[in-house]
Amino acid sequence: MAQGTVQVTHTGTSRWRRRTGEYASLAAALEAASDGDVLIVAPGTYRENLVVQRGVTLRGPEGSPGSVRIAPVDGVPLTVSASAVVQDLHVEGQDAAAPALLVEDGTPELLDLRIVTRSAAGIEVRGGARPTVRRCTVDNPAGIGIAVVDGGGGVFEECEVVAAGQAGVAVRGGGHPRLERCRVHHTSGSGLTATGENSSLEAVGCEVYEVRGSGVQITGRATAHLTDCDVHRTTADGVTLDTDAVLTLADCRIHDIPENAVDLRSRSVLTLTRTTVRQFGRNGLSVWDPGTRVDANQCEIFDSTGDYPAVWVSDGATAVLESCRVHDVPDALFVLDRGSRADVVDSDLSQVRNTAVSVSDGATAQLDDCRIRDAATGAWFRDHGSGGTLSGCTVDGTQTGVIVTKGADPTIERCTVTSPAEAGFYVSAGGRGSFLNCRVTGSGGYGFHVIDGCRATLRKCRTERCARGGYEFADGGPSGAGGGPVVEDCTSDESAGVRAPAARETVLQTTTQSPGLLSPVPDQRAAAEQAPAGEPDKPSRTSKAVLGELDMLVGLDSVKREVRALTDMIEVGRRRQQAGLKAASVKRHLVFTGSPGTGKTTVARLYGEILASLGVLEKGHLVEVSRVDLVGEHIGSTAIRTQEAFERARGGVLFIDEAYALSPEDSGRDFGKEAIDTLVKLMEDHRDAVVVIVAGYTAEMERFLTVNPGVASRFSRTITFSDYVPEELLRIVGQQAEEHEYRLAAGTGESLLKYFTAIPKGPAFGNGRTARQTFEAMVERHASRVAQVAEPSTDDLTLLYAEDLPDLP
Repeated sequence: MAQGTVQVTHTGTSRWRRRTGEYASLAAALEAASDGDVLIVAPGTYRENLVVQRGVTLRGPEGSPGSVRIAPVDGVPLTVSASAVVQDLHVEGQDAAAPALLVEDGTPELLDLRIVTRSAAGIEVRGGARPTVRRCTVDNPAGIGIAVVDGGGGVFEECEVVAAGQAGVAVRGGGHPRLERCRVHHTSGSGLTATGENSSLEAVGCEVYEVRGSGVQITGRATAHLTDCDVHRTTADGVTLDTDAVLTLADCRIHDIPENAVDLRSRSVLTLTRTTVRQFGRNGLSVWDPGTRVDANQCEIFDSTGDYPAVWVSDGATAVLESCRVHDVPDALFVLDRGSRADVVDSDLSQVRNTAVSVSDGATAQLDDCRIRDAATGAWFRDHGSGGTLSGCTVDGTQTGVIVTKGADPTIERCTVTSPAEAGFYVSAGGRGSFLNCRVTGSGGYGFHVIDGCRATLRKCRTERCARGGYEFADGGPSGAGGGPVVEDCTSDESAGVRAPAARETVLQTTTQSPGLLSPVPDQRAAAEQAPAGEPDKPSRTSKAVLGELDMLVGLDSVKREVRALTDMIEVGRRRQQAGLKAASVKRHLVFTGSPGTGKTTVARLYGEILASLGVLEKGHLVEVSRVDLVGEHIGSTAIRTQEAFERARGGVLFIDEAYALSPEDSGRDFGKEAIDTLVKLMEDHRDAVVVIVAGYTAEMERFLTVNPGVASRFSRTITFSDYVPEELLRIVGQQAEEHEYRLAAGTGESLLKYFTAIPKGPAFGNGRTARQTFEAMVERHASRVAQVAEPSTDDLTLLYAEDLPDLP
């Protein structure tokens, strides 16, 4: 398109000045124009770098949008440094070091401009400039869409950044723009970003979407206010605050975010009012670091697409939620670390797949007049130093209402738990807690279930219609001194069980100590009281006798050496102690690696018996479990199941087969990790009571030991069980035959060796189990053959032949 002419209409009144004029270039027209003149640019492409320094109107012809192109080869195509009006121009830039449109002074009006460029910025406002920018679009895949810097300001109305190679709108150096009804999308950096002290950004009715980065990023003491805005479809966090940033969101919508919907840290402050957060892949609100704070009022956080808590508060941060709703999420609120705090008032937490409120690592949570509904666990105070208060709250339709474990000490007052599938309130593993004027109705388990002699305090509590009983105090009943809970003025609708303890004028509802899902096996004293009089204790074998049985096992030479070495260390240590000498510390927990059927369970049983014979373990019995025995359907039941398994093994060996299944490679937030964490803590707290052996395939067990930092340190050594060779499998068949009074006929041994050599050794190969199954198959074939003989001889009845071998799998 050829360059056209520029018509200038002068507004001066001097007679000698002509009223109009046409100029061959824009630069000449601008030079001739005065304040108030109107420059109408004819259609064409102008390869000029324009500078507007007077209060003129510069526009293209009416009815021909986009017909005027300002497109110099380099430099800034259009610079405005006066209170001019620029309208209906198409600006193109090519200089990566310069903006396409630079506004550096005055209060100009920029209307209906289209910036299509590959510049450092599509529009840059700086210094004292305060433009009004309306209905402009910026397409800049190489740089920033709109940059407001160095004290610049202005109002952007109904503008659109359709593409940006960096941020869509960037504010720095004290810039302070206001965006109204703008759209920012398809950026390769943040949608809106403000950084630096005195920098601020205000947006009203704007939309940020399709952003390859954070939707909104405020950092370095900058501030921002967003009202009635939408942020969605980002690749990173929806909103990010860092380093003393301050942001206010009112009536905003943040959704379809693959990472955190809102993430703030390093003393940033966020205020949300009537804002919705939904469809987020990680946390809805993620709050980190001392001094960082979120205040949310009348907000809704829901519909998580990931497997993370909706609200995450850690490292000393604070979150306040008032009149909020959190629902349809994996977990509602997690508060972690000493100094972290969450205050939740008059809010609803519902449709929570796991735990509504989790408090751990010394954090504090205060919930007042809140409603928790349809969650696996209502609230869980997890460990020492963790606490806070639940006051006037209702918990309805959970598996377990409130769990207190591992030394946590919350205050629960005037709370009601309705229709829990398991316990209303569950206290274990050294948990404490004060329960005042609390009520449990319609429990599928116990109302209050306190185990391990935990020193919880119950005052003026009430239970009604609890299937297993109102109150259960396992391992030590209610007591005013020593171990066990303190119970005062507590009642139940099971009035027949009410009694008044002698130590105080209180009423306590007691229940039968029946073992069940949430209760451990009876303690030794109770078992002794129930044993028939005069029944002698089962004699235990000496360690020498047990080691003799170990030696009789086929193969396992390296395993036998390892067990003997451990036994010798323990025995010598015991003798040194008896002699008044220091004994080396021997970690007794073991890792067994190897394929199935190599004798791991048998050796574990013998190992427990050896330790019992040496006085290291009280009983030496074996409790064998796997993932299904430890991992529940929700977080609360996993910890309970693991504690129960550990309790059953007290005094003996807890053998966890295929332990690697507790930490699958694609675990995400798999509950197996909770079983591992619980187990590690129990091994530390009760290190002398139970020996733990974890077993599984070699490679998988190596990965398992790296899952939790405390796992590998709890186990003294790894014992590898090698696959049986054909000769050893033959010996096992021979032992089985001898035990069952069969004999191998001549040539059958050689056939068995060939059979075990040829049999596939894949994942389904069972080693010793395969040998036993082979023997059983031979016995079945033998029976089918001999059943056809009318009067079989002794040889007929006992000899196994090669023809009795099963077909190869």
